Amino acid sequence: MGISEKIKRMGLSKAYDYLDKDPDANIPKLLDWVDKLDRNDSLASQRRVFHEVVDNPDNNWYRLIRSFWTDIDAGVRKALFENLILNATLLGGAEQARAREKYGCNIPWAILMDPTSACNLHCTGCWAAEYGNKLNMDFATLDSIIEQGKALGVYVYIYSGGEPLVRKRDLIALCNKHSDCEFLAFTNGTLIDEEFAEDMLRVKNFIPAISVEGFEEDTDFRRGAGTYRAVERAMRILKEHKLPFGLSCCYTSKNVDVIGSEKYFDQMVDWGAKFCWFFTYMPVGVDAVPDLMASAQQRAFMYQQVRAFRKTKPLFTLDFWNDGEYVNGCIAGGRCYLHINAGGDIEPCAFIHYSDSNIHEKTLVEAFQSPLFMAYRQGQPFNENHLRPCPLLDNPDRLKGLVEQSGAHSTDLQNPEDVDELCEKCRLAAQNWAPVADALWAAGHDTSNMKR
Repeated sequence: MGISEKIKRMGLSKAYDYLDKDPDANIPKLLDWVDKLDRNDSLASQRRVFHEVVDNPDNNWYRLIRSFWTDIDAGVRKALFENLILNATLLGGAEQARAREKYGCNIPWAILMDPTSACNLHCTGCWAAEYGNKLNMDFATLDSIIEQGKALGVYVYIYSGGEPLVRKRDLIALCNKHSDCEFLAFTNGTLIDEEFAEDMLRVKNFIPAISVEGFEEDTDFRRGAGTYRAVERAMRILKEHKLPFGLSCCYTSKNVDVIGSEKYFDQMVDWGAKFCWFFTYMPVGVDAVPDLMASAQQRAFMYQQVRAFRKTKPLFTLDFWNDGEYVNGCIAGGRCYLHINAGGDIEPCAFIHYSDSNIHEKTLVEAFQSPLFMAYRQGQPFNENHLRPCPLLDNPDRLKGLVEQSGAHSTDLQNPEDVDELCEKCRLAAQNWAPVADALWAAGHDTSNMKR
């Protein structure tokens, strides 16, 4: 770390300590200082957003920010600030930019990886369910990925699977070793207990995103009887221990009315969730159920509902398809993130099971410079309408071209999937969504007069 980075870290750490003493009084003061220091208005748009939040303490965003002082353990809160804001974003962002320039390839903000293919559930339509306990990355491999990533400025690591908490001990050990990183996990939540909550409190840098499909009927339909009750128990444990957590919701043709309802958003807030990641169902894998894909009208409904509730609910939300407009399209292929499966295959996206690199054979940088990742870099964005960001779901011919151009192979363990067959599953959905998305884009993304 250079001298300027050390000075910046010291200054921001002191600012946080000042803020922590009396957030209600000191948040406005800190913003006033920023206003005075930003003489060239280089941060004008960001300051304007923060003023909208801070100048009205009754709004939902201020209530969400303030809840981190009332609901979250002080040590966990400070670690979150240092790792996510300082290391991953402010300092790490500069390191990532230097690495992009040096290596001439995408460098991600976060790395998603699967410690194991094993899972204690068998959810409808989930490709992981077919693998069983057949693939695992050992501790040394996971540790090496993190070490390589940190050298590139990457300080956020997200686990998926399988069920990552099958590897609880290793995950906690990695948190302990890499205390300067923030770790998240997509988890079904059923393995969260008092002992694990105590481990989370000790390391302070692990946040679960618990998968829920709505209320009890819809969750148990996909995940098995009793799952919803087990998930509620996990959230109670986390809340009692003052640990931050979020939710991961997959909306399908069967549950979109529930997932997009105000009743469900209010329930997520009542559970104590601080964020929710929304995904639309993707027909990937031999057990995929195309009938679960959301229709164009249902996807537009979610677009409208998520944006409406962002204005009123104290919950941070992201819809990884419908929010493409905020990130200029597809974020995969190492542009913002990538995926490494439990067999070590380095994939551009958790939903794109094709690869030309393996972590056991290549370094991260070598993989980012591989034909597949470079094809992603050169092809992004895949559509000028960022409401149609995905090279599979929204532009299936683009994925076909990427795979064929790079010579990538299917990484499906048991039933390798021909890219033509996969893309064909999405073709009708892409055709139906295109005119809806184009109308939204042309109208300035306003869905207020759209009919379901």
